[in-house]
Amino acid sequence: TGDTGQGARTWIKQILNQDMAFQHIKVIYPTAPARPYTPMKGAFSTVWFDRYKISNDCPEHIESIDSMCQGLTDLINDEIKNGIAKNRILIGGFSMGGGMAMHLAYRFHQDLAGVFALSSFLNKDSSVYQALKRNQSVLPELFQCHGTADELVLYSWGEETNKMLKSLGVSASLHTFPNLNHELSRTEIEKLKTWIVKKLPVEAAKTN
Repeated sequence: TGDTGQGARTWIKQILNQDMAFQHIKVIYPTAPARPYTPMKGAFSTVWFDRYKISNDCPEHIESIDSMCQGLTDLINDEIKNGIAKNRILIGGFSMGGGMAMHLAYRFHQDLAGVFALSSFLNKDSSVYQALKRNQSVLPELFQCHGTADELVLYSWGEETNKMLKSLGVSASLHTFPNLNHELSRTEIEKLKTWIVKKLPVEAAKTN
């Protein structure tokens, strides 16, 4: 909450001591638009969507989630127009960004390569779960990480999200980081990078 895409990029760079770069994969760090955010008493913040409170036990603020899904769909479509195959696109994020990515992929873009969610969760009766109950297709794989010492987004919320998605047919892994609070660790980013390359391997040269 409150950070920008550029801020996220810098943060990862500080953790890794280098940019999270791949020879064959383009990394995009979008920034959420500023909007009034209820948990901050309505103060403006760059957040992906609003929440009634920071809890997994309340309704989702679906209007703000859905309007953001439209904006991010435009971003995905721009990449497709530039010649990127949809099954070569991964989306994900930290905290709210991971929640956003799960909504975007599992409700609107079930043909993406995969989703990652770091220190993230979905509310108990999330519309993601409702959408997946009706789903028949093969779903993007989920790579989830969570610190056991997270005081903002409880580990149990992340774990419950993982179990629910698995029960609804998502191939999901949950990587647990003991003593990690609401933050990123180097081991976690390295694991994420390995997973990204596994999901998006270098394509063999096409022979004419």
